[in-house]
Amino acid sequence: MTRRVAFSTVRIVVATVVGVVIGVMATSGFLATTRSVEAAQQAGGQAAPATPPSPCGPKSTLPENLSRNVAPSSRCFEVRMYTADPSRDGVGQFKGGINELHQRFREKEVALFVKHGAEILGVWQKLDDPNTLVWMLAYRDRAHREEVWAAFGKDPEWDALRKKYFVPLKTNTFLMSASDYSPMK
Repeated sequence: MTRRVAFSTVRIVVATVVGVVIGVMATSGFLATTRSVEAAQQAGGQAAPATPPSPCGPKSTLPENLSRNVAPSSRCFEVRMYTADPSRDGVGQFKGGINELHQRFREKEVALFVKHGAEILGVWQKLDDPNTLVWMLAYRDRAHREEVWAAFGKDPEWDALRKKYFVPLKTNTFLMSASDYSPMK
């Protein structure tokens, strides 16, 4: 019973964090980097943005102006929002839009990130924009994030998967560190 309550609490905390992040993203665009995955796919896949996004991870790895309220043991958290372009469904090589994207995640994308060391905290369907998939990953620190993305981008299984489910996307990425009082670090 205690495990069930603890697991339910963790799910509520993750859902709350994602809800807050989505709300902040929608109203301010804070810490977001937006890019077209089409460009990334031409450059070899769904890679991390070309310019480094904001730092994330444990307090000791952050500049003083960002670390004041960050937990010393925080991991690097990343929320990614992928919005499929419905106007391109069925045009040329594009088919299925958001449903193709969900199938890609269902079939292997999540497993590939786990294989390369990321922890997947959840994958959600954004209900006020059904063409958007939201997912949250956790890494030991920023350097670990870079290692995971580099390995993922070079994985031949990813190359085959992205070719099988080629979906034009707009991507929003948010990197975060846990506050020192957060139940999830």
